[in-house]
Amino acid sequence: MNLTQNIEIAPSVLAADFARLGDQIAEADEGGADYIHLDVMDGHFVPNLTFGVPIIAAVRGSTEAVFDVHMMVDSPEDYIDELAAAGADIITVHVEAVDQLHQVIKQIKDSGTLAGLALSPATPVTTLQDILPELDLVLIMSVNPGFGGQSFIPNTIGKIEQVRRMLDDNGLTAKLEVDGGIGPDNAEDVVTAGARVLVAGSAVYSSVDGVASAIKAIRDAACRGL
Repeated sequence: MNLTQNIEIAPSVLAADFARLGDQIAEADEGGADYIHLDVMDGHFVPNLTFGVPIIAAVRGSTEAVFDVHMMVDSPEDYIDELAAAGADIITVHVEAVDQLHQVIKQIKDSGTLAGLALSPATPVTTLQDILPELDLVLIMSVNPGFGGQSFIPNTIGKIEQVRRMLDDNGLTAKLEVDGGIGPDNAEDVVTAGARVLVAGSAVYSSVDGVASAIKAIRDAACRGL
């Protein structure tokens, strides 16, 4: 069995050169990325401000890779249909930003995209219990959301293990994704804990060895955890 097929790498363009964003996305795609992770931030839910629907629509033509859109915004329901039309394949919202959670997850699915739910580091995994069967993806934040280049929070390992048990005990197939401070040095531990989709920004786009080599290094390290 090819163990690399069990691990998916999602380079985060938050760490890319925005002056040539399309080229950087294409480079990640050609370098072996499974997803392209796009962080939408509104300056309210998190202090940072990144990009929105027009940019995602503009770079959609750069690749056929899966667009994994992570919404760090208040009232994400206001943008879901537009993001789907712009080319999102997965739309992930934060549990902390949504009041009517089942309704928003249904809206995402009705838009034709896969539905994900993200938890910030201080949010307990118990918030997932009622909604978990409806999800296609669970995103565990291993840094506080809002900025790239942060260090991995070690306590996240326990949360990953908890969510993996919840999924397995209930026979659920949702992807378990981790985002924040991921690189070759901790990818094995994250996968051992139960994650299968690894988001990496700085470790990919700031690597002196280039994007393709960085993706391979993370994947190789991650596979040691299987």
